[in-house]
Amino acid sequence: MNIAQFSSWLDSSNKRPLIMGILNVTPDSFSDGGKFISLRTGYNHAIKMIEEGADIIDIGGESTRPFSNPVSVQEELDRILPILIKIRSKSDITISIDTTKAKVAKEALLNGANIINDISGFSFDNQMINVAQQFNCPIVLMHIKGDPKTMQINPSYENVVNEIKDYFVSKINFLKQSGITKNNIILDPGIGFGKSVKDNFKILSNINEFVEMKYPILIGASRKSFIGKTLDTDVQNRLEGSLAANLFALQNGCHIFRVHDVMQTKRAFTIHNKILISKE
Repeated sequence: MNIAQFSSWLDSSNKRPLIMGILNVTPDSFSDGGKFISLRTGYNHAIKMIEEGADIIDIGGESTRPFSNPVSVQEELDRILPILIKIRSKSDITISIDTTKAKVAKEALLNGANIINDISGFSFDNQMINVAQQFNCPIVLMHIKGDPKTMQINPSYENVVNEIKDYFVSKINFLKQSGITKNNIILDPGIGFGKSVKDNFKILSNINEFVEMKYPILIGASRKSFIGKTLDTDVQNRLEGSLAANLFALQNGCHIFRVHDVMQTKRAFTIHNKILISKE
């Protein structure tokens, strides 16, 4: 899916589910840190995910796993720009840049990225809104409580679903007042970001409440620790749990699925769709 097709998708009322393939060019991401940090391995993995059916490639150069340390702007740019430029030279696929830094987002957009995916919800860098305004690009607005260094130290909520919804309402108002159009806003409830295991299941079981806000909903449940803790499995053995979470979210109206396992997710969604259309 290229950016023109993605823009049409954002404007449409009948949105087919999209798969966002994760490309971590980091040494310390929770699932595949260091595996795709070289230009060769990162590029090959991106092309593999495109061939397997990814609609979007999400490139990140800074780990946001629990208790991770931030990196400098320059280090993040050194990680993401070579792979971004190489992918863009070979493919017109829609690319999102997973960053909380305005300078990184700007350079990525100048070099072929299309979407800002900011886990901080435009909170960590007050210049990020200026970049979104300048490029008039789609943005992913995610909920996080705290920051990656602190977010999993006893997170607590009175009502996790209502608090995230209130957060979204406040952030959406800020974005609209800043000139960001409704069709450029995607919401991500931030599974695993300042949430307990119970909170993550609560978010998923009530995901329809976010869908009812009438914005595309992005789900990032893939291989997250709430799956591992529930199934008592390590990070490389969470495929079934990831698929179950994503299929439930799909069934309840979610739109974009950020995943490590593109081929398996695509196959599961294909069967799900076949079941639905056979009912008609």
